[in-house]
Amino acid sequence: MEIDVIIPLYKPGKELFTLLDKLGSQSVPVHQVILLNTEEKYFEQLIYGIRFLETYQNIKVYHVSKREFDHGGTRRMGVKKSSADVFVMMTQDAMPKDDRLIEKLVEPLQGEVAGAYARQLPREDSTPVESYTREFNYPAKSRIKSAADLDSLGIKTFFCSNVCAAYRREIYEELGGFVRHTIFNEDMIYAAKAVEAGYSVAYAADAQVVQNGYAVYYAADARVIHSHNYTASQQFHRNFDLGVSQAEHPEIFAAYPSESEGKRMVKDVTVYLRSNHMSAGLPHFYMQCACKYAGYLLGKNYRRLPKKWVLAFTSNKEYWKQNRKDV
Repeated sequence: MEIDVIIPLYKPGKELFTLLDKLGSQSVPVHQVILLNTEEKYFEQLIYGIRFLETYQNIKVYHVSKREFDHGGTRRMGVKKSSADVFVMMTQDAMPKDDRLIEKLVEPLQGEVAGAYARQLPREDSTPVESYTREFNYPAKSRIKSAADLDSLGIKTFFCSNVCAAYRREIYEELGGFVRHTIFNEDMIYAAKAVEAGYSVAYAADAQVVQNGYAVYYAADARVIHSHNYTASQQFHRNFDLGVSQAEHPEIFAAYPSESEGKRMVKDVTVYLRSNHMSAGLPHFYMQCACKYAGYLLGKNYRRLPKKWVLAFTSNKEYWKQNRKDV
């Protein structure tokens, strides 16, 4: 079984070399690493003076312009560049925790299992809130999610993350792949298609349980280090784009809004901070939550906003220059 890793890049730093080295030392070999780089000049600056393609002989690099980049479309392009049976989507800032990441990620991909996504661990410099949020979204307990869980889990049923996720090509092709055009959430949109087609999304820490239908595993034993200490402004812009992605896919998100899951996270983090004698951090946390929610609500209603507001609020201005007529 061939396994390729596909990584979109934008202004990569020297940590990319560490990532590639870690991928090259996995217990299960990676056939090919496909780098989808946005803006060639930044990549050329990074590798200037080193023999990059001689050092990393299983690397393929493809360049797109900033205007051409799309979270769904660019990843679709990467999949087309691969012929592997299994492909792993990663981001440039996700670092394998150990040499068994690929092994643990692809281990469940047999029988009726469609894909698996990895557990995300916080970086050492993460704030207490960011560290707890990672645990909130990526706990150690396993579970399988299907349409039967929509009433209890709501939008969390569709949760999947291309920060580090593996997919079986045959099922990916059957489901039509990632959406061609989206500002955000291509992974959740794909998972939602799977669930609504009668398949399952599995959250499985030990990667040992399979239910009827196709499944996407949450493989907690497959671990990457990935977190961000976003500012309140960055949270606003990111969640504006999140709201836009949901507004553009009402067939998926209209019936399962994010608000209830957001409220649960706010309550859990509040309890966590108070019980760990960190109540002094609550005002900052609440300010961040207010910025996230404001951005999200404005994004969901972007069609009612003036174009200059949309361009001011988004974190991806190029997305709005791609022949759009609704702003």
